[in-house]
Amino acid sequence: MSMVNLESSAYAVDTDFRRSLLQGIALFRGIDAETLSDLLPQCGRVDVSEGQVLLSPERENHCVYVVLSGRLSVHLGSLDAPKIADLGPGSCAGEMSLIENKDPSAFVVSTEDCHLMVISHTLLWRMVDRSHTFCKNLLIVLSERVRSDNEYIASSLGVLRQAERNAHTDALTGLGNRHWMRTMFEREVMRTLHAKKALCLMMVDVDNFKVFNDEYGHIAGDRVLVAVADALREFLRPTDLIARFGGDEFAVLLPDLKINQARQTAERIRQQVAALSPTSLATAITISIGIADRADDDDVATLVQRADAALYDAKDAGRNRVVVAVPGSDE
Repeated sequence: MSMVNLESSAYAVDTDFRRSLLQGIALFRGIDAETLSDLLPQCGRVDVSEGQVLLSPERENHCVYVVLSGRLSVHLGSLDAPKIADLGPGSCAGEMSLIENKDPSAFVVSTEDCHLMVISHTLLWRMVDRSHTFCKNLLIVLSERVRSDNEYIASSLGVLRQAERNAHTDALTGLGNRHWMRTMFEREVMRTLHAKKALCLMMVDVDNFKVFNDEYGHIAGDRVLVAVADALREFLRPTDLIARFGGDEFAVLLPDLKINQARQTAERIRQQVAALSPTSLATAITISIGIADRADDDDVATLVQRADAALYDAKDAGRNRVVVAVPGSDE
């Protein structure tokens, strides 16, 4: 990276061509060139070859670089990170670290051979003192940089939130998955225990689900699971917690419901599912449900175990029915 001083020829504003060049630079837009006629020639010039790192968090910066030709890219964290900004002719780099008097927060690298104007720290403040328009332009550049950074942060947060949702959500049904269930169910069990409130858990299983997959294909089986998930959402309260436990089995936590109320809720859901009329299936959709109410020493695992045992009792008894776990039963 070689630098030359421009005292003799570069930015002496003596032609319309040079004036038009200055108007293409964000920092000098709208400025009467004569206002800075003695300062502009003090700017430096630097040529940067393609792939060269201009700014880095690993070294101090004392200048603002204005792109006259070529392009620069900005990367957060590392040079291998995706670029967050692309700087072409008229743009500048380094102003944030210069204003904040801190090391650069990002890597700036040339994506092609570049010709840059260099404004030193001292010269920048002399221009600010000399011209209100230059000061305004600098504020605009800074605000645009902040807005761009905020948009990048917002976009990154959106990606992060989506990743978190994906990590906790079953992709097929949109219900919580097992990972979500472990956290949310345990929290609700502890809440109702401390509040001395009732709580029940339902385990729901689609009857003869293998038949749907074998006779109609996995796409039809997926539609059955989605239909059951939708029925659960429709007939349960917003405070009830629903998760896809795995395969064709669902887990539903019912806070503040006693066992008889939970049984009535389960029966309504069972009847709703049995009333579904899938147009492309000759086989009826039915579900079996096992219910357990929480004992004082229950955690999620033991509650699931007792409700699951009741579910298998429902299947052994002929399916399409609701069975309540015997109080204190662990099998």
